Order: sequence, then structure tokens, then C-alpha cells
Amino acid sequence: MANDRINADFSQRVVMATNDMPWIPSPQTGVERRMLDRIGGEVARATSLVRYAAASTFPAHDHALGEEFLVLDGVFSDEHGDYPPLTYVRNPPLSRHSPRTAPGCTILVKLRQMALSEKTRLVIDSTTANWQPAQQAGLAILPLFQGAGESVALERLDAGAALGDSDCPGGEEIFILSGDLSDASGSYGEGTWIRNPAGVRRSLGSTSGATYWVKRGHLHPAT
Repeated sequence: MANDRINADFSQRVVMATNDMPWIPSPQTGVERRMLDRIGGEVARATSLVRYAAASTFPAHDHALGEEFLVLDGVFSDEHGDYPPLTYVRNPPLSRHSPRTAPGCTILVKLRQMALSEKTRLVIDSTTANWQPAQQAGLAILPLFQGAGESVALERLDAGAALGDSDCPGGEEIFILSGDLSDASGSYGEGTWIRNPAGVRRSLGSTSGATYWVKRGHLHPAT
């Protein structure tokens, strides 16, 4: 299959301006994708942006190795509830659901990347949750998940703030929700996905301020 390996070398840094990427139709009518990384065919270890058209549905399916997603716009729904923008959901291994949407939606989703020991379903509406000030000046954090060697959070960096060099022994992924970020390699706008491999040392700054989703500690070379 032509798209069964995309950015599959996790020892490599990847930066993708996703707003400039085309939407690729999926096998399901009304569902399109922007593939960020992928190992496998339609059943794959994958990180993607997925866009559902208004009134679209997706057949009931299992998540043998789990699923996590962040709603970027619209309202994602399934038999368990409705999830508005900036809702974070973790469906653990062996879970099952039937996605649908009334107005349409876009989600950032990661598939088949959870430990089998994870059992608890998690839903966080970040618009009503409490942000925490960080030790670094100009940074606020909303923790979303911690466990199994990884952490997931939303972070908010003030305009003009700069974070010093930081080690990322287990790597990190960043998706910029709004504003801008910069590091030693360049500057990045809304919709940019950055994957820093294990062992990277980097700094972060922002000119206008930024809010971003970040996942750390989970990146190891694929085998």
C-alpha cells in the first residue's frame, strides 16, 4: 500500500504545516484525513488529522490498542456523548464506539499507541478545566494524562515568553492550536505539527503567544 509508512522513522525530527496539506478521502464517505505518521494500512499505528463532514457517521469499531483524540473544531459524537472543541478523549485498548457528528468536526487522533494495561476511559473538556502556572515564567499547563511513560497536556505560552533549553529524553510531539512558536530551527504557526525525537534538547519561545497540545516521553524508534 502506498501510504503504509509515513514518517515511520521516529529517530527523525518532523515538522509539517498541516494547513497546507491536502485532505485525502478515507474509505468511509464523508471522512477525510491528513496523515502525519503511519505504520500499516487501514489498521495502523497512526497520527492523523481527521475531518468529518456534517451529518457523517463512521461504522462501529474496536480499538484493540486504544485511541486518543483532541477535538479541534465542530462537535464529535458517539454513543457515549458529545465532545465540543478542545475536548480530549482517551479510549483505552479493547474499547468500542460508533462515531458520528451533526455539524461536522476535525480531530487530531492517535491510534494503536497505548499500553494494554490502560483500562480507564478519559474525557476532559479543557474549556472548563483549571490551568496551572508552571515553574517557568510565562507558561501555563493543563495536564490531560500522565502514565505508562508518557504525559499529555495543553500548554499556553505568553506573548514574548521564552523557555530555556530542555531535554526531551523520550521525545515530544507538539500541535499548535493558536499563535506561534519558535525554536532554534525556525518559527511555526497555527496548525503546525512538530515531532522531536528522543534525546533532543530544545528551547521554545513565542512572539504573539501560543496554545498547543503536547505529548512527551512516548517516542521510541520503530522496530
